[in-house]
Order: sequence, then structure tokens, then C-alpha cells
Amino acid sequence: MERPDLAPYAARSAASRGRRHREEFKDSRPAFERDRDRIIHCAAFRRLEYKTQVFVNHEGDYFRTRLTHSLEVAQIARGIARRLRLNEDLVEALALAHDLGHTPFGHTGEDVLNRLMSAFGGFEHNRQSLRIVEVLENRYPGFSGLNLSWETREGIIKHSSDYDRPDADWAVEYEAAQRPTLEAQIIDLADEIAYNNHDIDDGLKAGYINLKDLAGLDVWQETFLKVARKYPGLDEERHVCQTISHLIGTLIDDLVKTTSENILQKRISTLDDVRSQASSLVTFSKETARKNGELKSFLYRRLYRHYKVERMRVKAERFLTLLFESYTTTPSLLPFAYQEKFDLFGRERVICDYIAGMTDRFAQDEYKRLYEPFERV
Repeated sequence: MERPDLAPYAARSAASRGRRHREEFKDSRPAFERDRDRIIHCAAFRRLEYKTQVFVNHEGDYFRTRLTHSLEVAQIARGIARRLRLNEDLVEALALAHDLGHTPFGHTGEDVLNRLMSAFGGFEHNRQSLRIVEVLENRYPGFSGLNLSWETREGIIKHSSDYDRPDADWAVEYEAAQRPTLEAQIIDLADEIAYNNHDIDDGLKAGYINLKDLAGLDVWQETFLKVARKYPGLDEERHVCQTISHLIGTLIDDLVKTTSENILQKRISTLDDVRSQASSLVTFSKETARKNGELKSFLYRRLYRHYKVERMRVKAERFLTLLFESYTTTPSLLPFAYQEKFDLFGRERVICDYIAGMTDRFAQDEYKRLYEPFERV
């Protein structure tokens, strides 16, 4: 039932290393399609709707959340996979799962939990994503987690970017020394393409950056002028939307072209060839990587460290720390279902799971319930 013209080095459901727990299935969906469907229907995926990308949910309905970001990554990644003749079901499953373990308030929440858990194994959101699909979700008889295919779990723990670098010790079961599938490698840069471009959109809409700022970036200005020549007289809002759309297309084209060249140059003909490489085969060209790096640096300086974003970061750090310390001091504040897991996982890890699973809105409401005397509990 999978695409019949998959490349010889693509991942195939029929060749999967299987699931941790034996199951009898009610239908004959391919393994990676089933994984995708299980991810979409899990509670952690739904909670992404109210978890921060850059702007906290209450700051406006327009801005991206972890859920809309994951959908954009999936759309970009599927397009790349189709052109490279790779397994679109596995790519989509990985794209939709890559942020399942994210905390409320984005990377601020992750940094806070990692600091608070330093004596108890730390916290990293790829590890938490894997923990969710292997342990924390409870939907199926006979086992905890989602019982996903080995290749999907491998792709989750090996996801890597500027912000995602899980310790290799956590990937021992998944052959940490080897490269993951090309499908998994696609997610690293599809994630980057998505967040760079939608953060431009959100930053402009919020007024935190402007077109004059962006004009100094080669990758933006070249595309902006290209759109101006293609659509003379276009109003500013549509011009920006088309520039972002064309920029995404340009980055995808470069990635597909460069990756195809890498596959030919390295004489890749099997999945084992992919796994044995010293570095990722899915890359941008050097020039595009340089331009994209300039864009990332710009967004870090002008958007992610904007004083209004910093104000929310400081507030989030403060009340997530207070929540953790209150639960640790008085564990009976947690729901009974979580208290019952203390002996199994340890008190601090259960508290960490509880906070990491919160949406921005729930964390803010919990803060009010615990610290505002006239708030209903």
C-alpha cells in the first residue's frame, strides 16, 4: 500500500524493525501511516494548540502555536520527501511528533525544567517526546505509550537543530552512532524552514521587526525584489505573504537539489548506506546555508530577544519555577493520578512530566489557583 516508486534507500513499512509490543491490528495500514494516525489522535498532540512558538497564546489568535508549526513542518517535509521519492508517511509522522515533548512557553520552559531537574536527569524536549510516545500516553490495552515503529521512535530522539541536541546516552537503543533515515534527516531542516519563515510573518504582524530591518538580509531582499518584479504594484500585505511563500519554495528547491547531489556523490543505494554516513545527507548548498544563517542570527537578535518577548520569558521562568517548587514541597497539590506514579518514576520526574504537559493557559491558570487567594481552586 506504500508508494510504489520509493527510492531504494527510502524507509519502508514492510522492512520496519517493528514495535516494542506485539499487537493484532484491526486493518492493514502500513506501519508508518499507523504511527502518524496514532500521533494525531494522542493527547499530547492536541495540547500543542495552546503551547508557545514565539508568542504566548493569549497575545493574539493570529500567531503560530506549536500545533500550527507542526502542521507547517509536515507540509514542507512531505513536499521534500515526495520529490526525493522518500516515505511520506514516515516523514509526516516525524514532523507531527517532533514537538510533542515541548513545554509551555517554548524554550524558556525547557530551560527552566532542565535547570530544576539537573540533579534528577535533566530535561530535553526530544527525550520528553520519546517518553510521551513510549510511556506517558495511555490509550491502548496491554501497554503504555503509543507503541510506534522503531524507525519513528528513532527519528524522534535523533531530531537535531540549533535548539535540539539530545544526549547520545538517551539514544543507545536507537544506535546513536548511526545516522537516522533520510526521512528523519528531512525534519531537521523542514523544521528550520518553517520556523524561520513563519517567525518573520509573526514578527512583522506583531510589529517587533519591520521590512527595513529585513532589507539588509540577502535571502529576504533577493526574494522580495523577485516578487516585486513578478507582481508589480502588489500591496504590502500580499507582497510580504508572497515573499515568504517564494522564500520557502526557494529553500525547498535548494535542499532537494543539494541532497540529490549528495546522494549521487556518496553513491547511496541502500538504507544502510544512509546510516553509515559521517554527516547528514540532507543539506542546503553552502551559499544558501550562509544566507539562511544570517536570517537565523537576525531573528535571534531582533525577535527572540525583543524586549517584549524577554518580559514574557522572565515571567514564565518565574512562575514555572514557583510551580515546580510548590509541587516538590507539597506533592499532595498534584492530582491523585500523578501522585500514584511517584514510586514508579520518582517524585521529581512525575512533577516534571506534569509541568511539561501543561499548555500555556493551564500553567497560567494553575499559577493563579495556587497563589491568588480569591481564585477558585
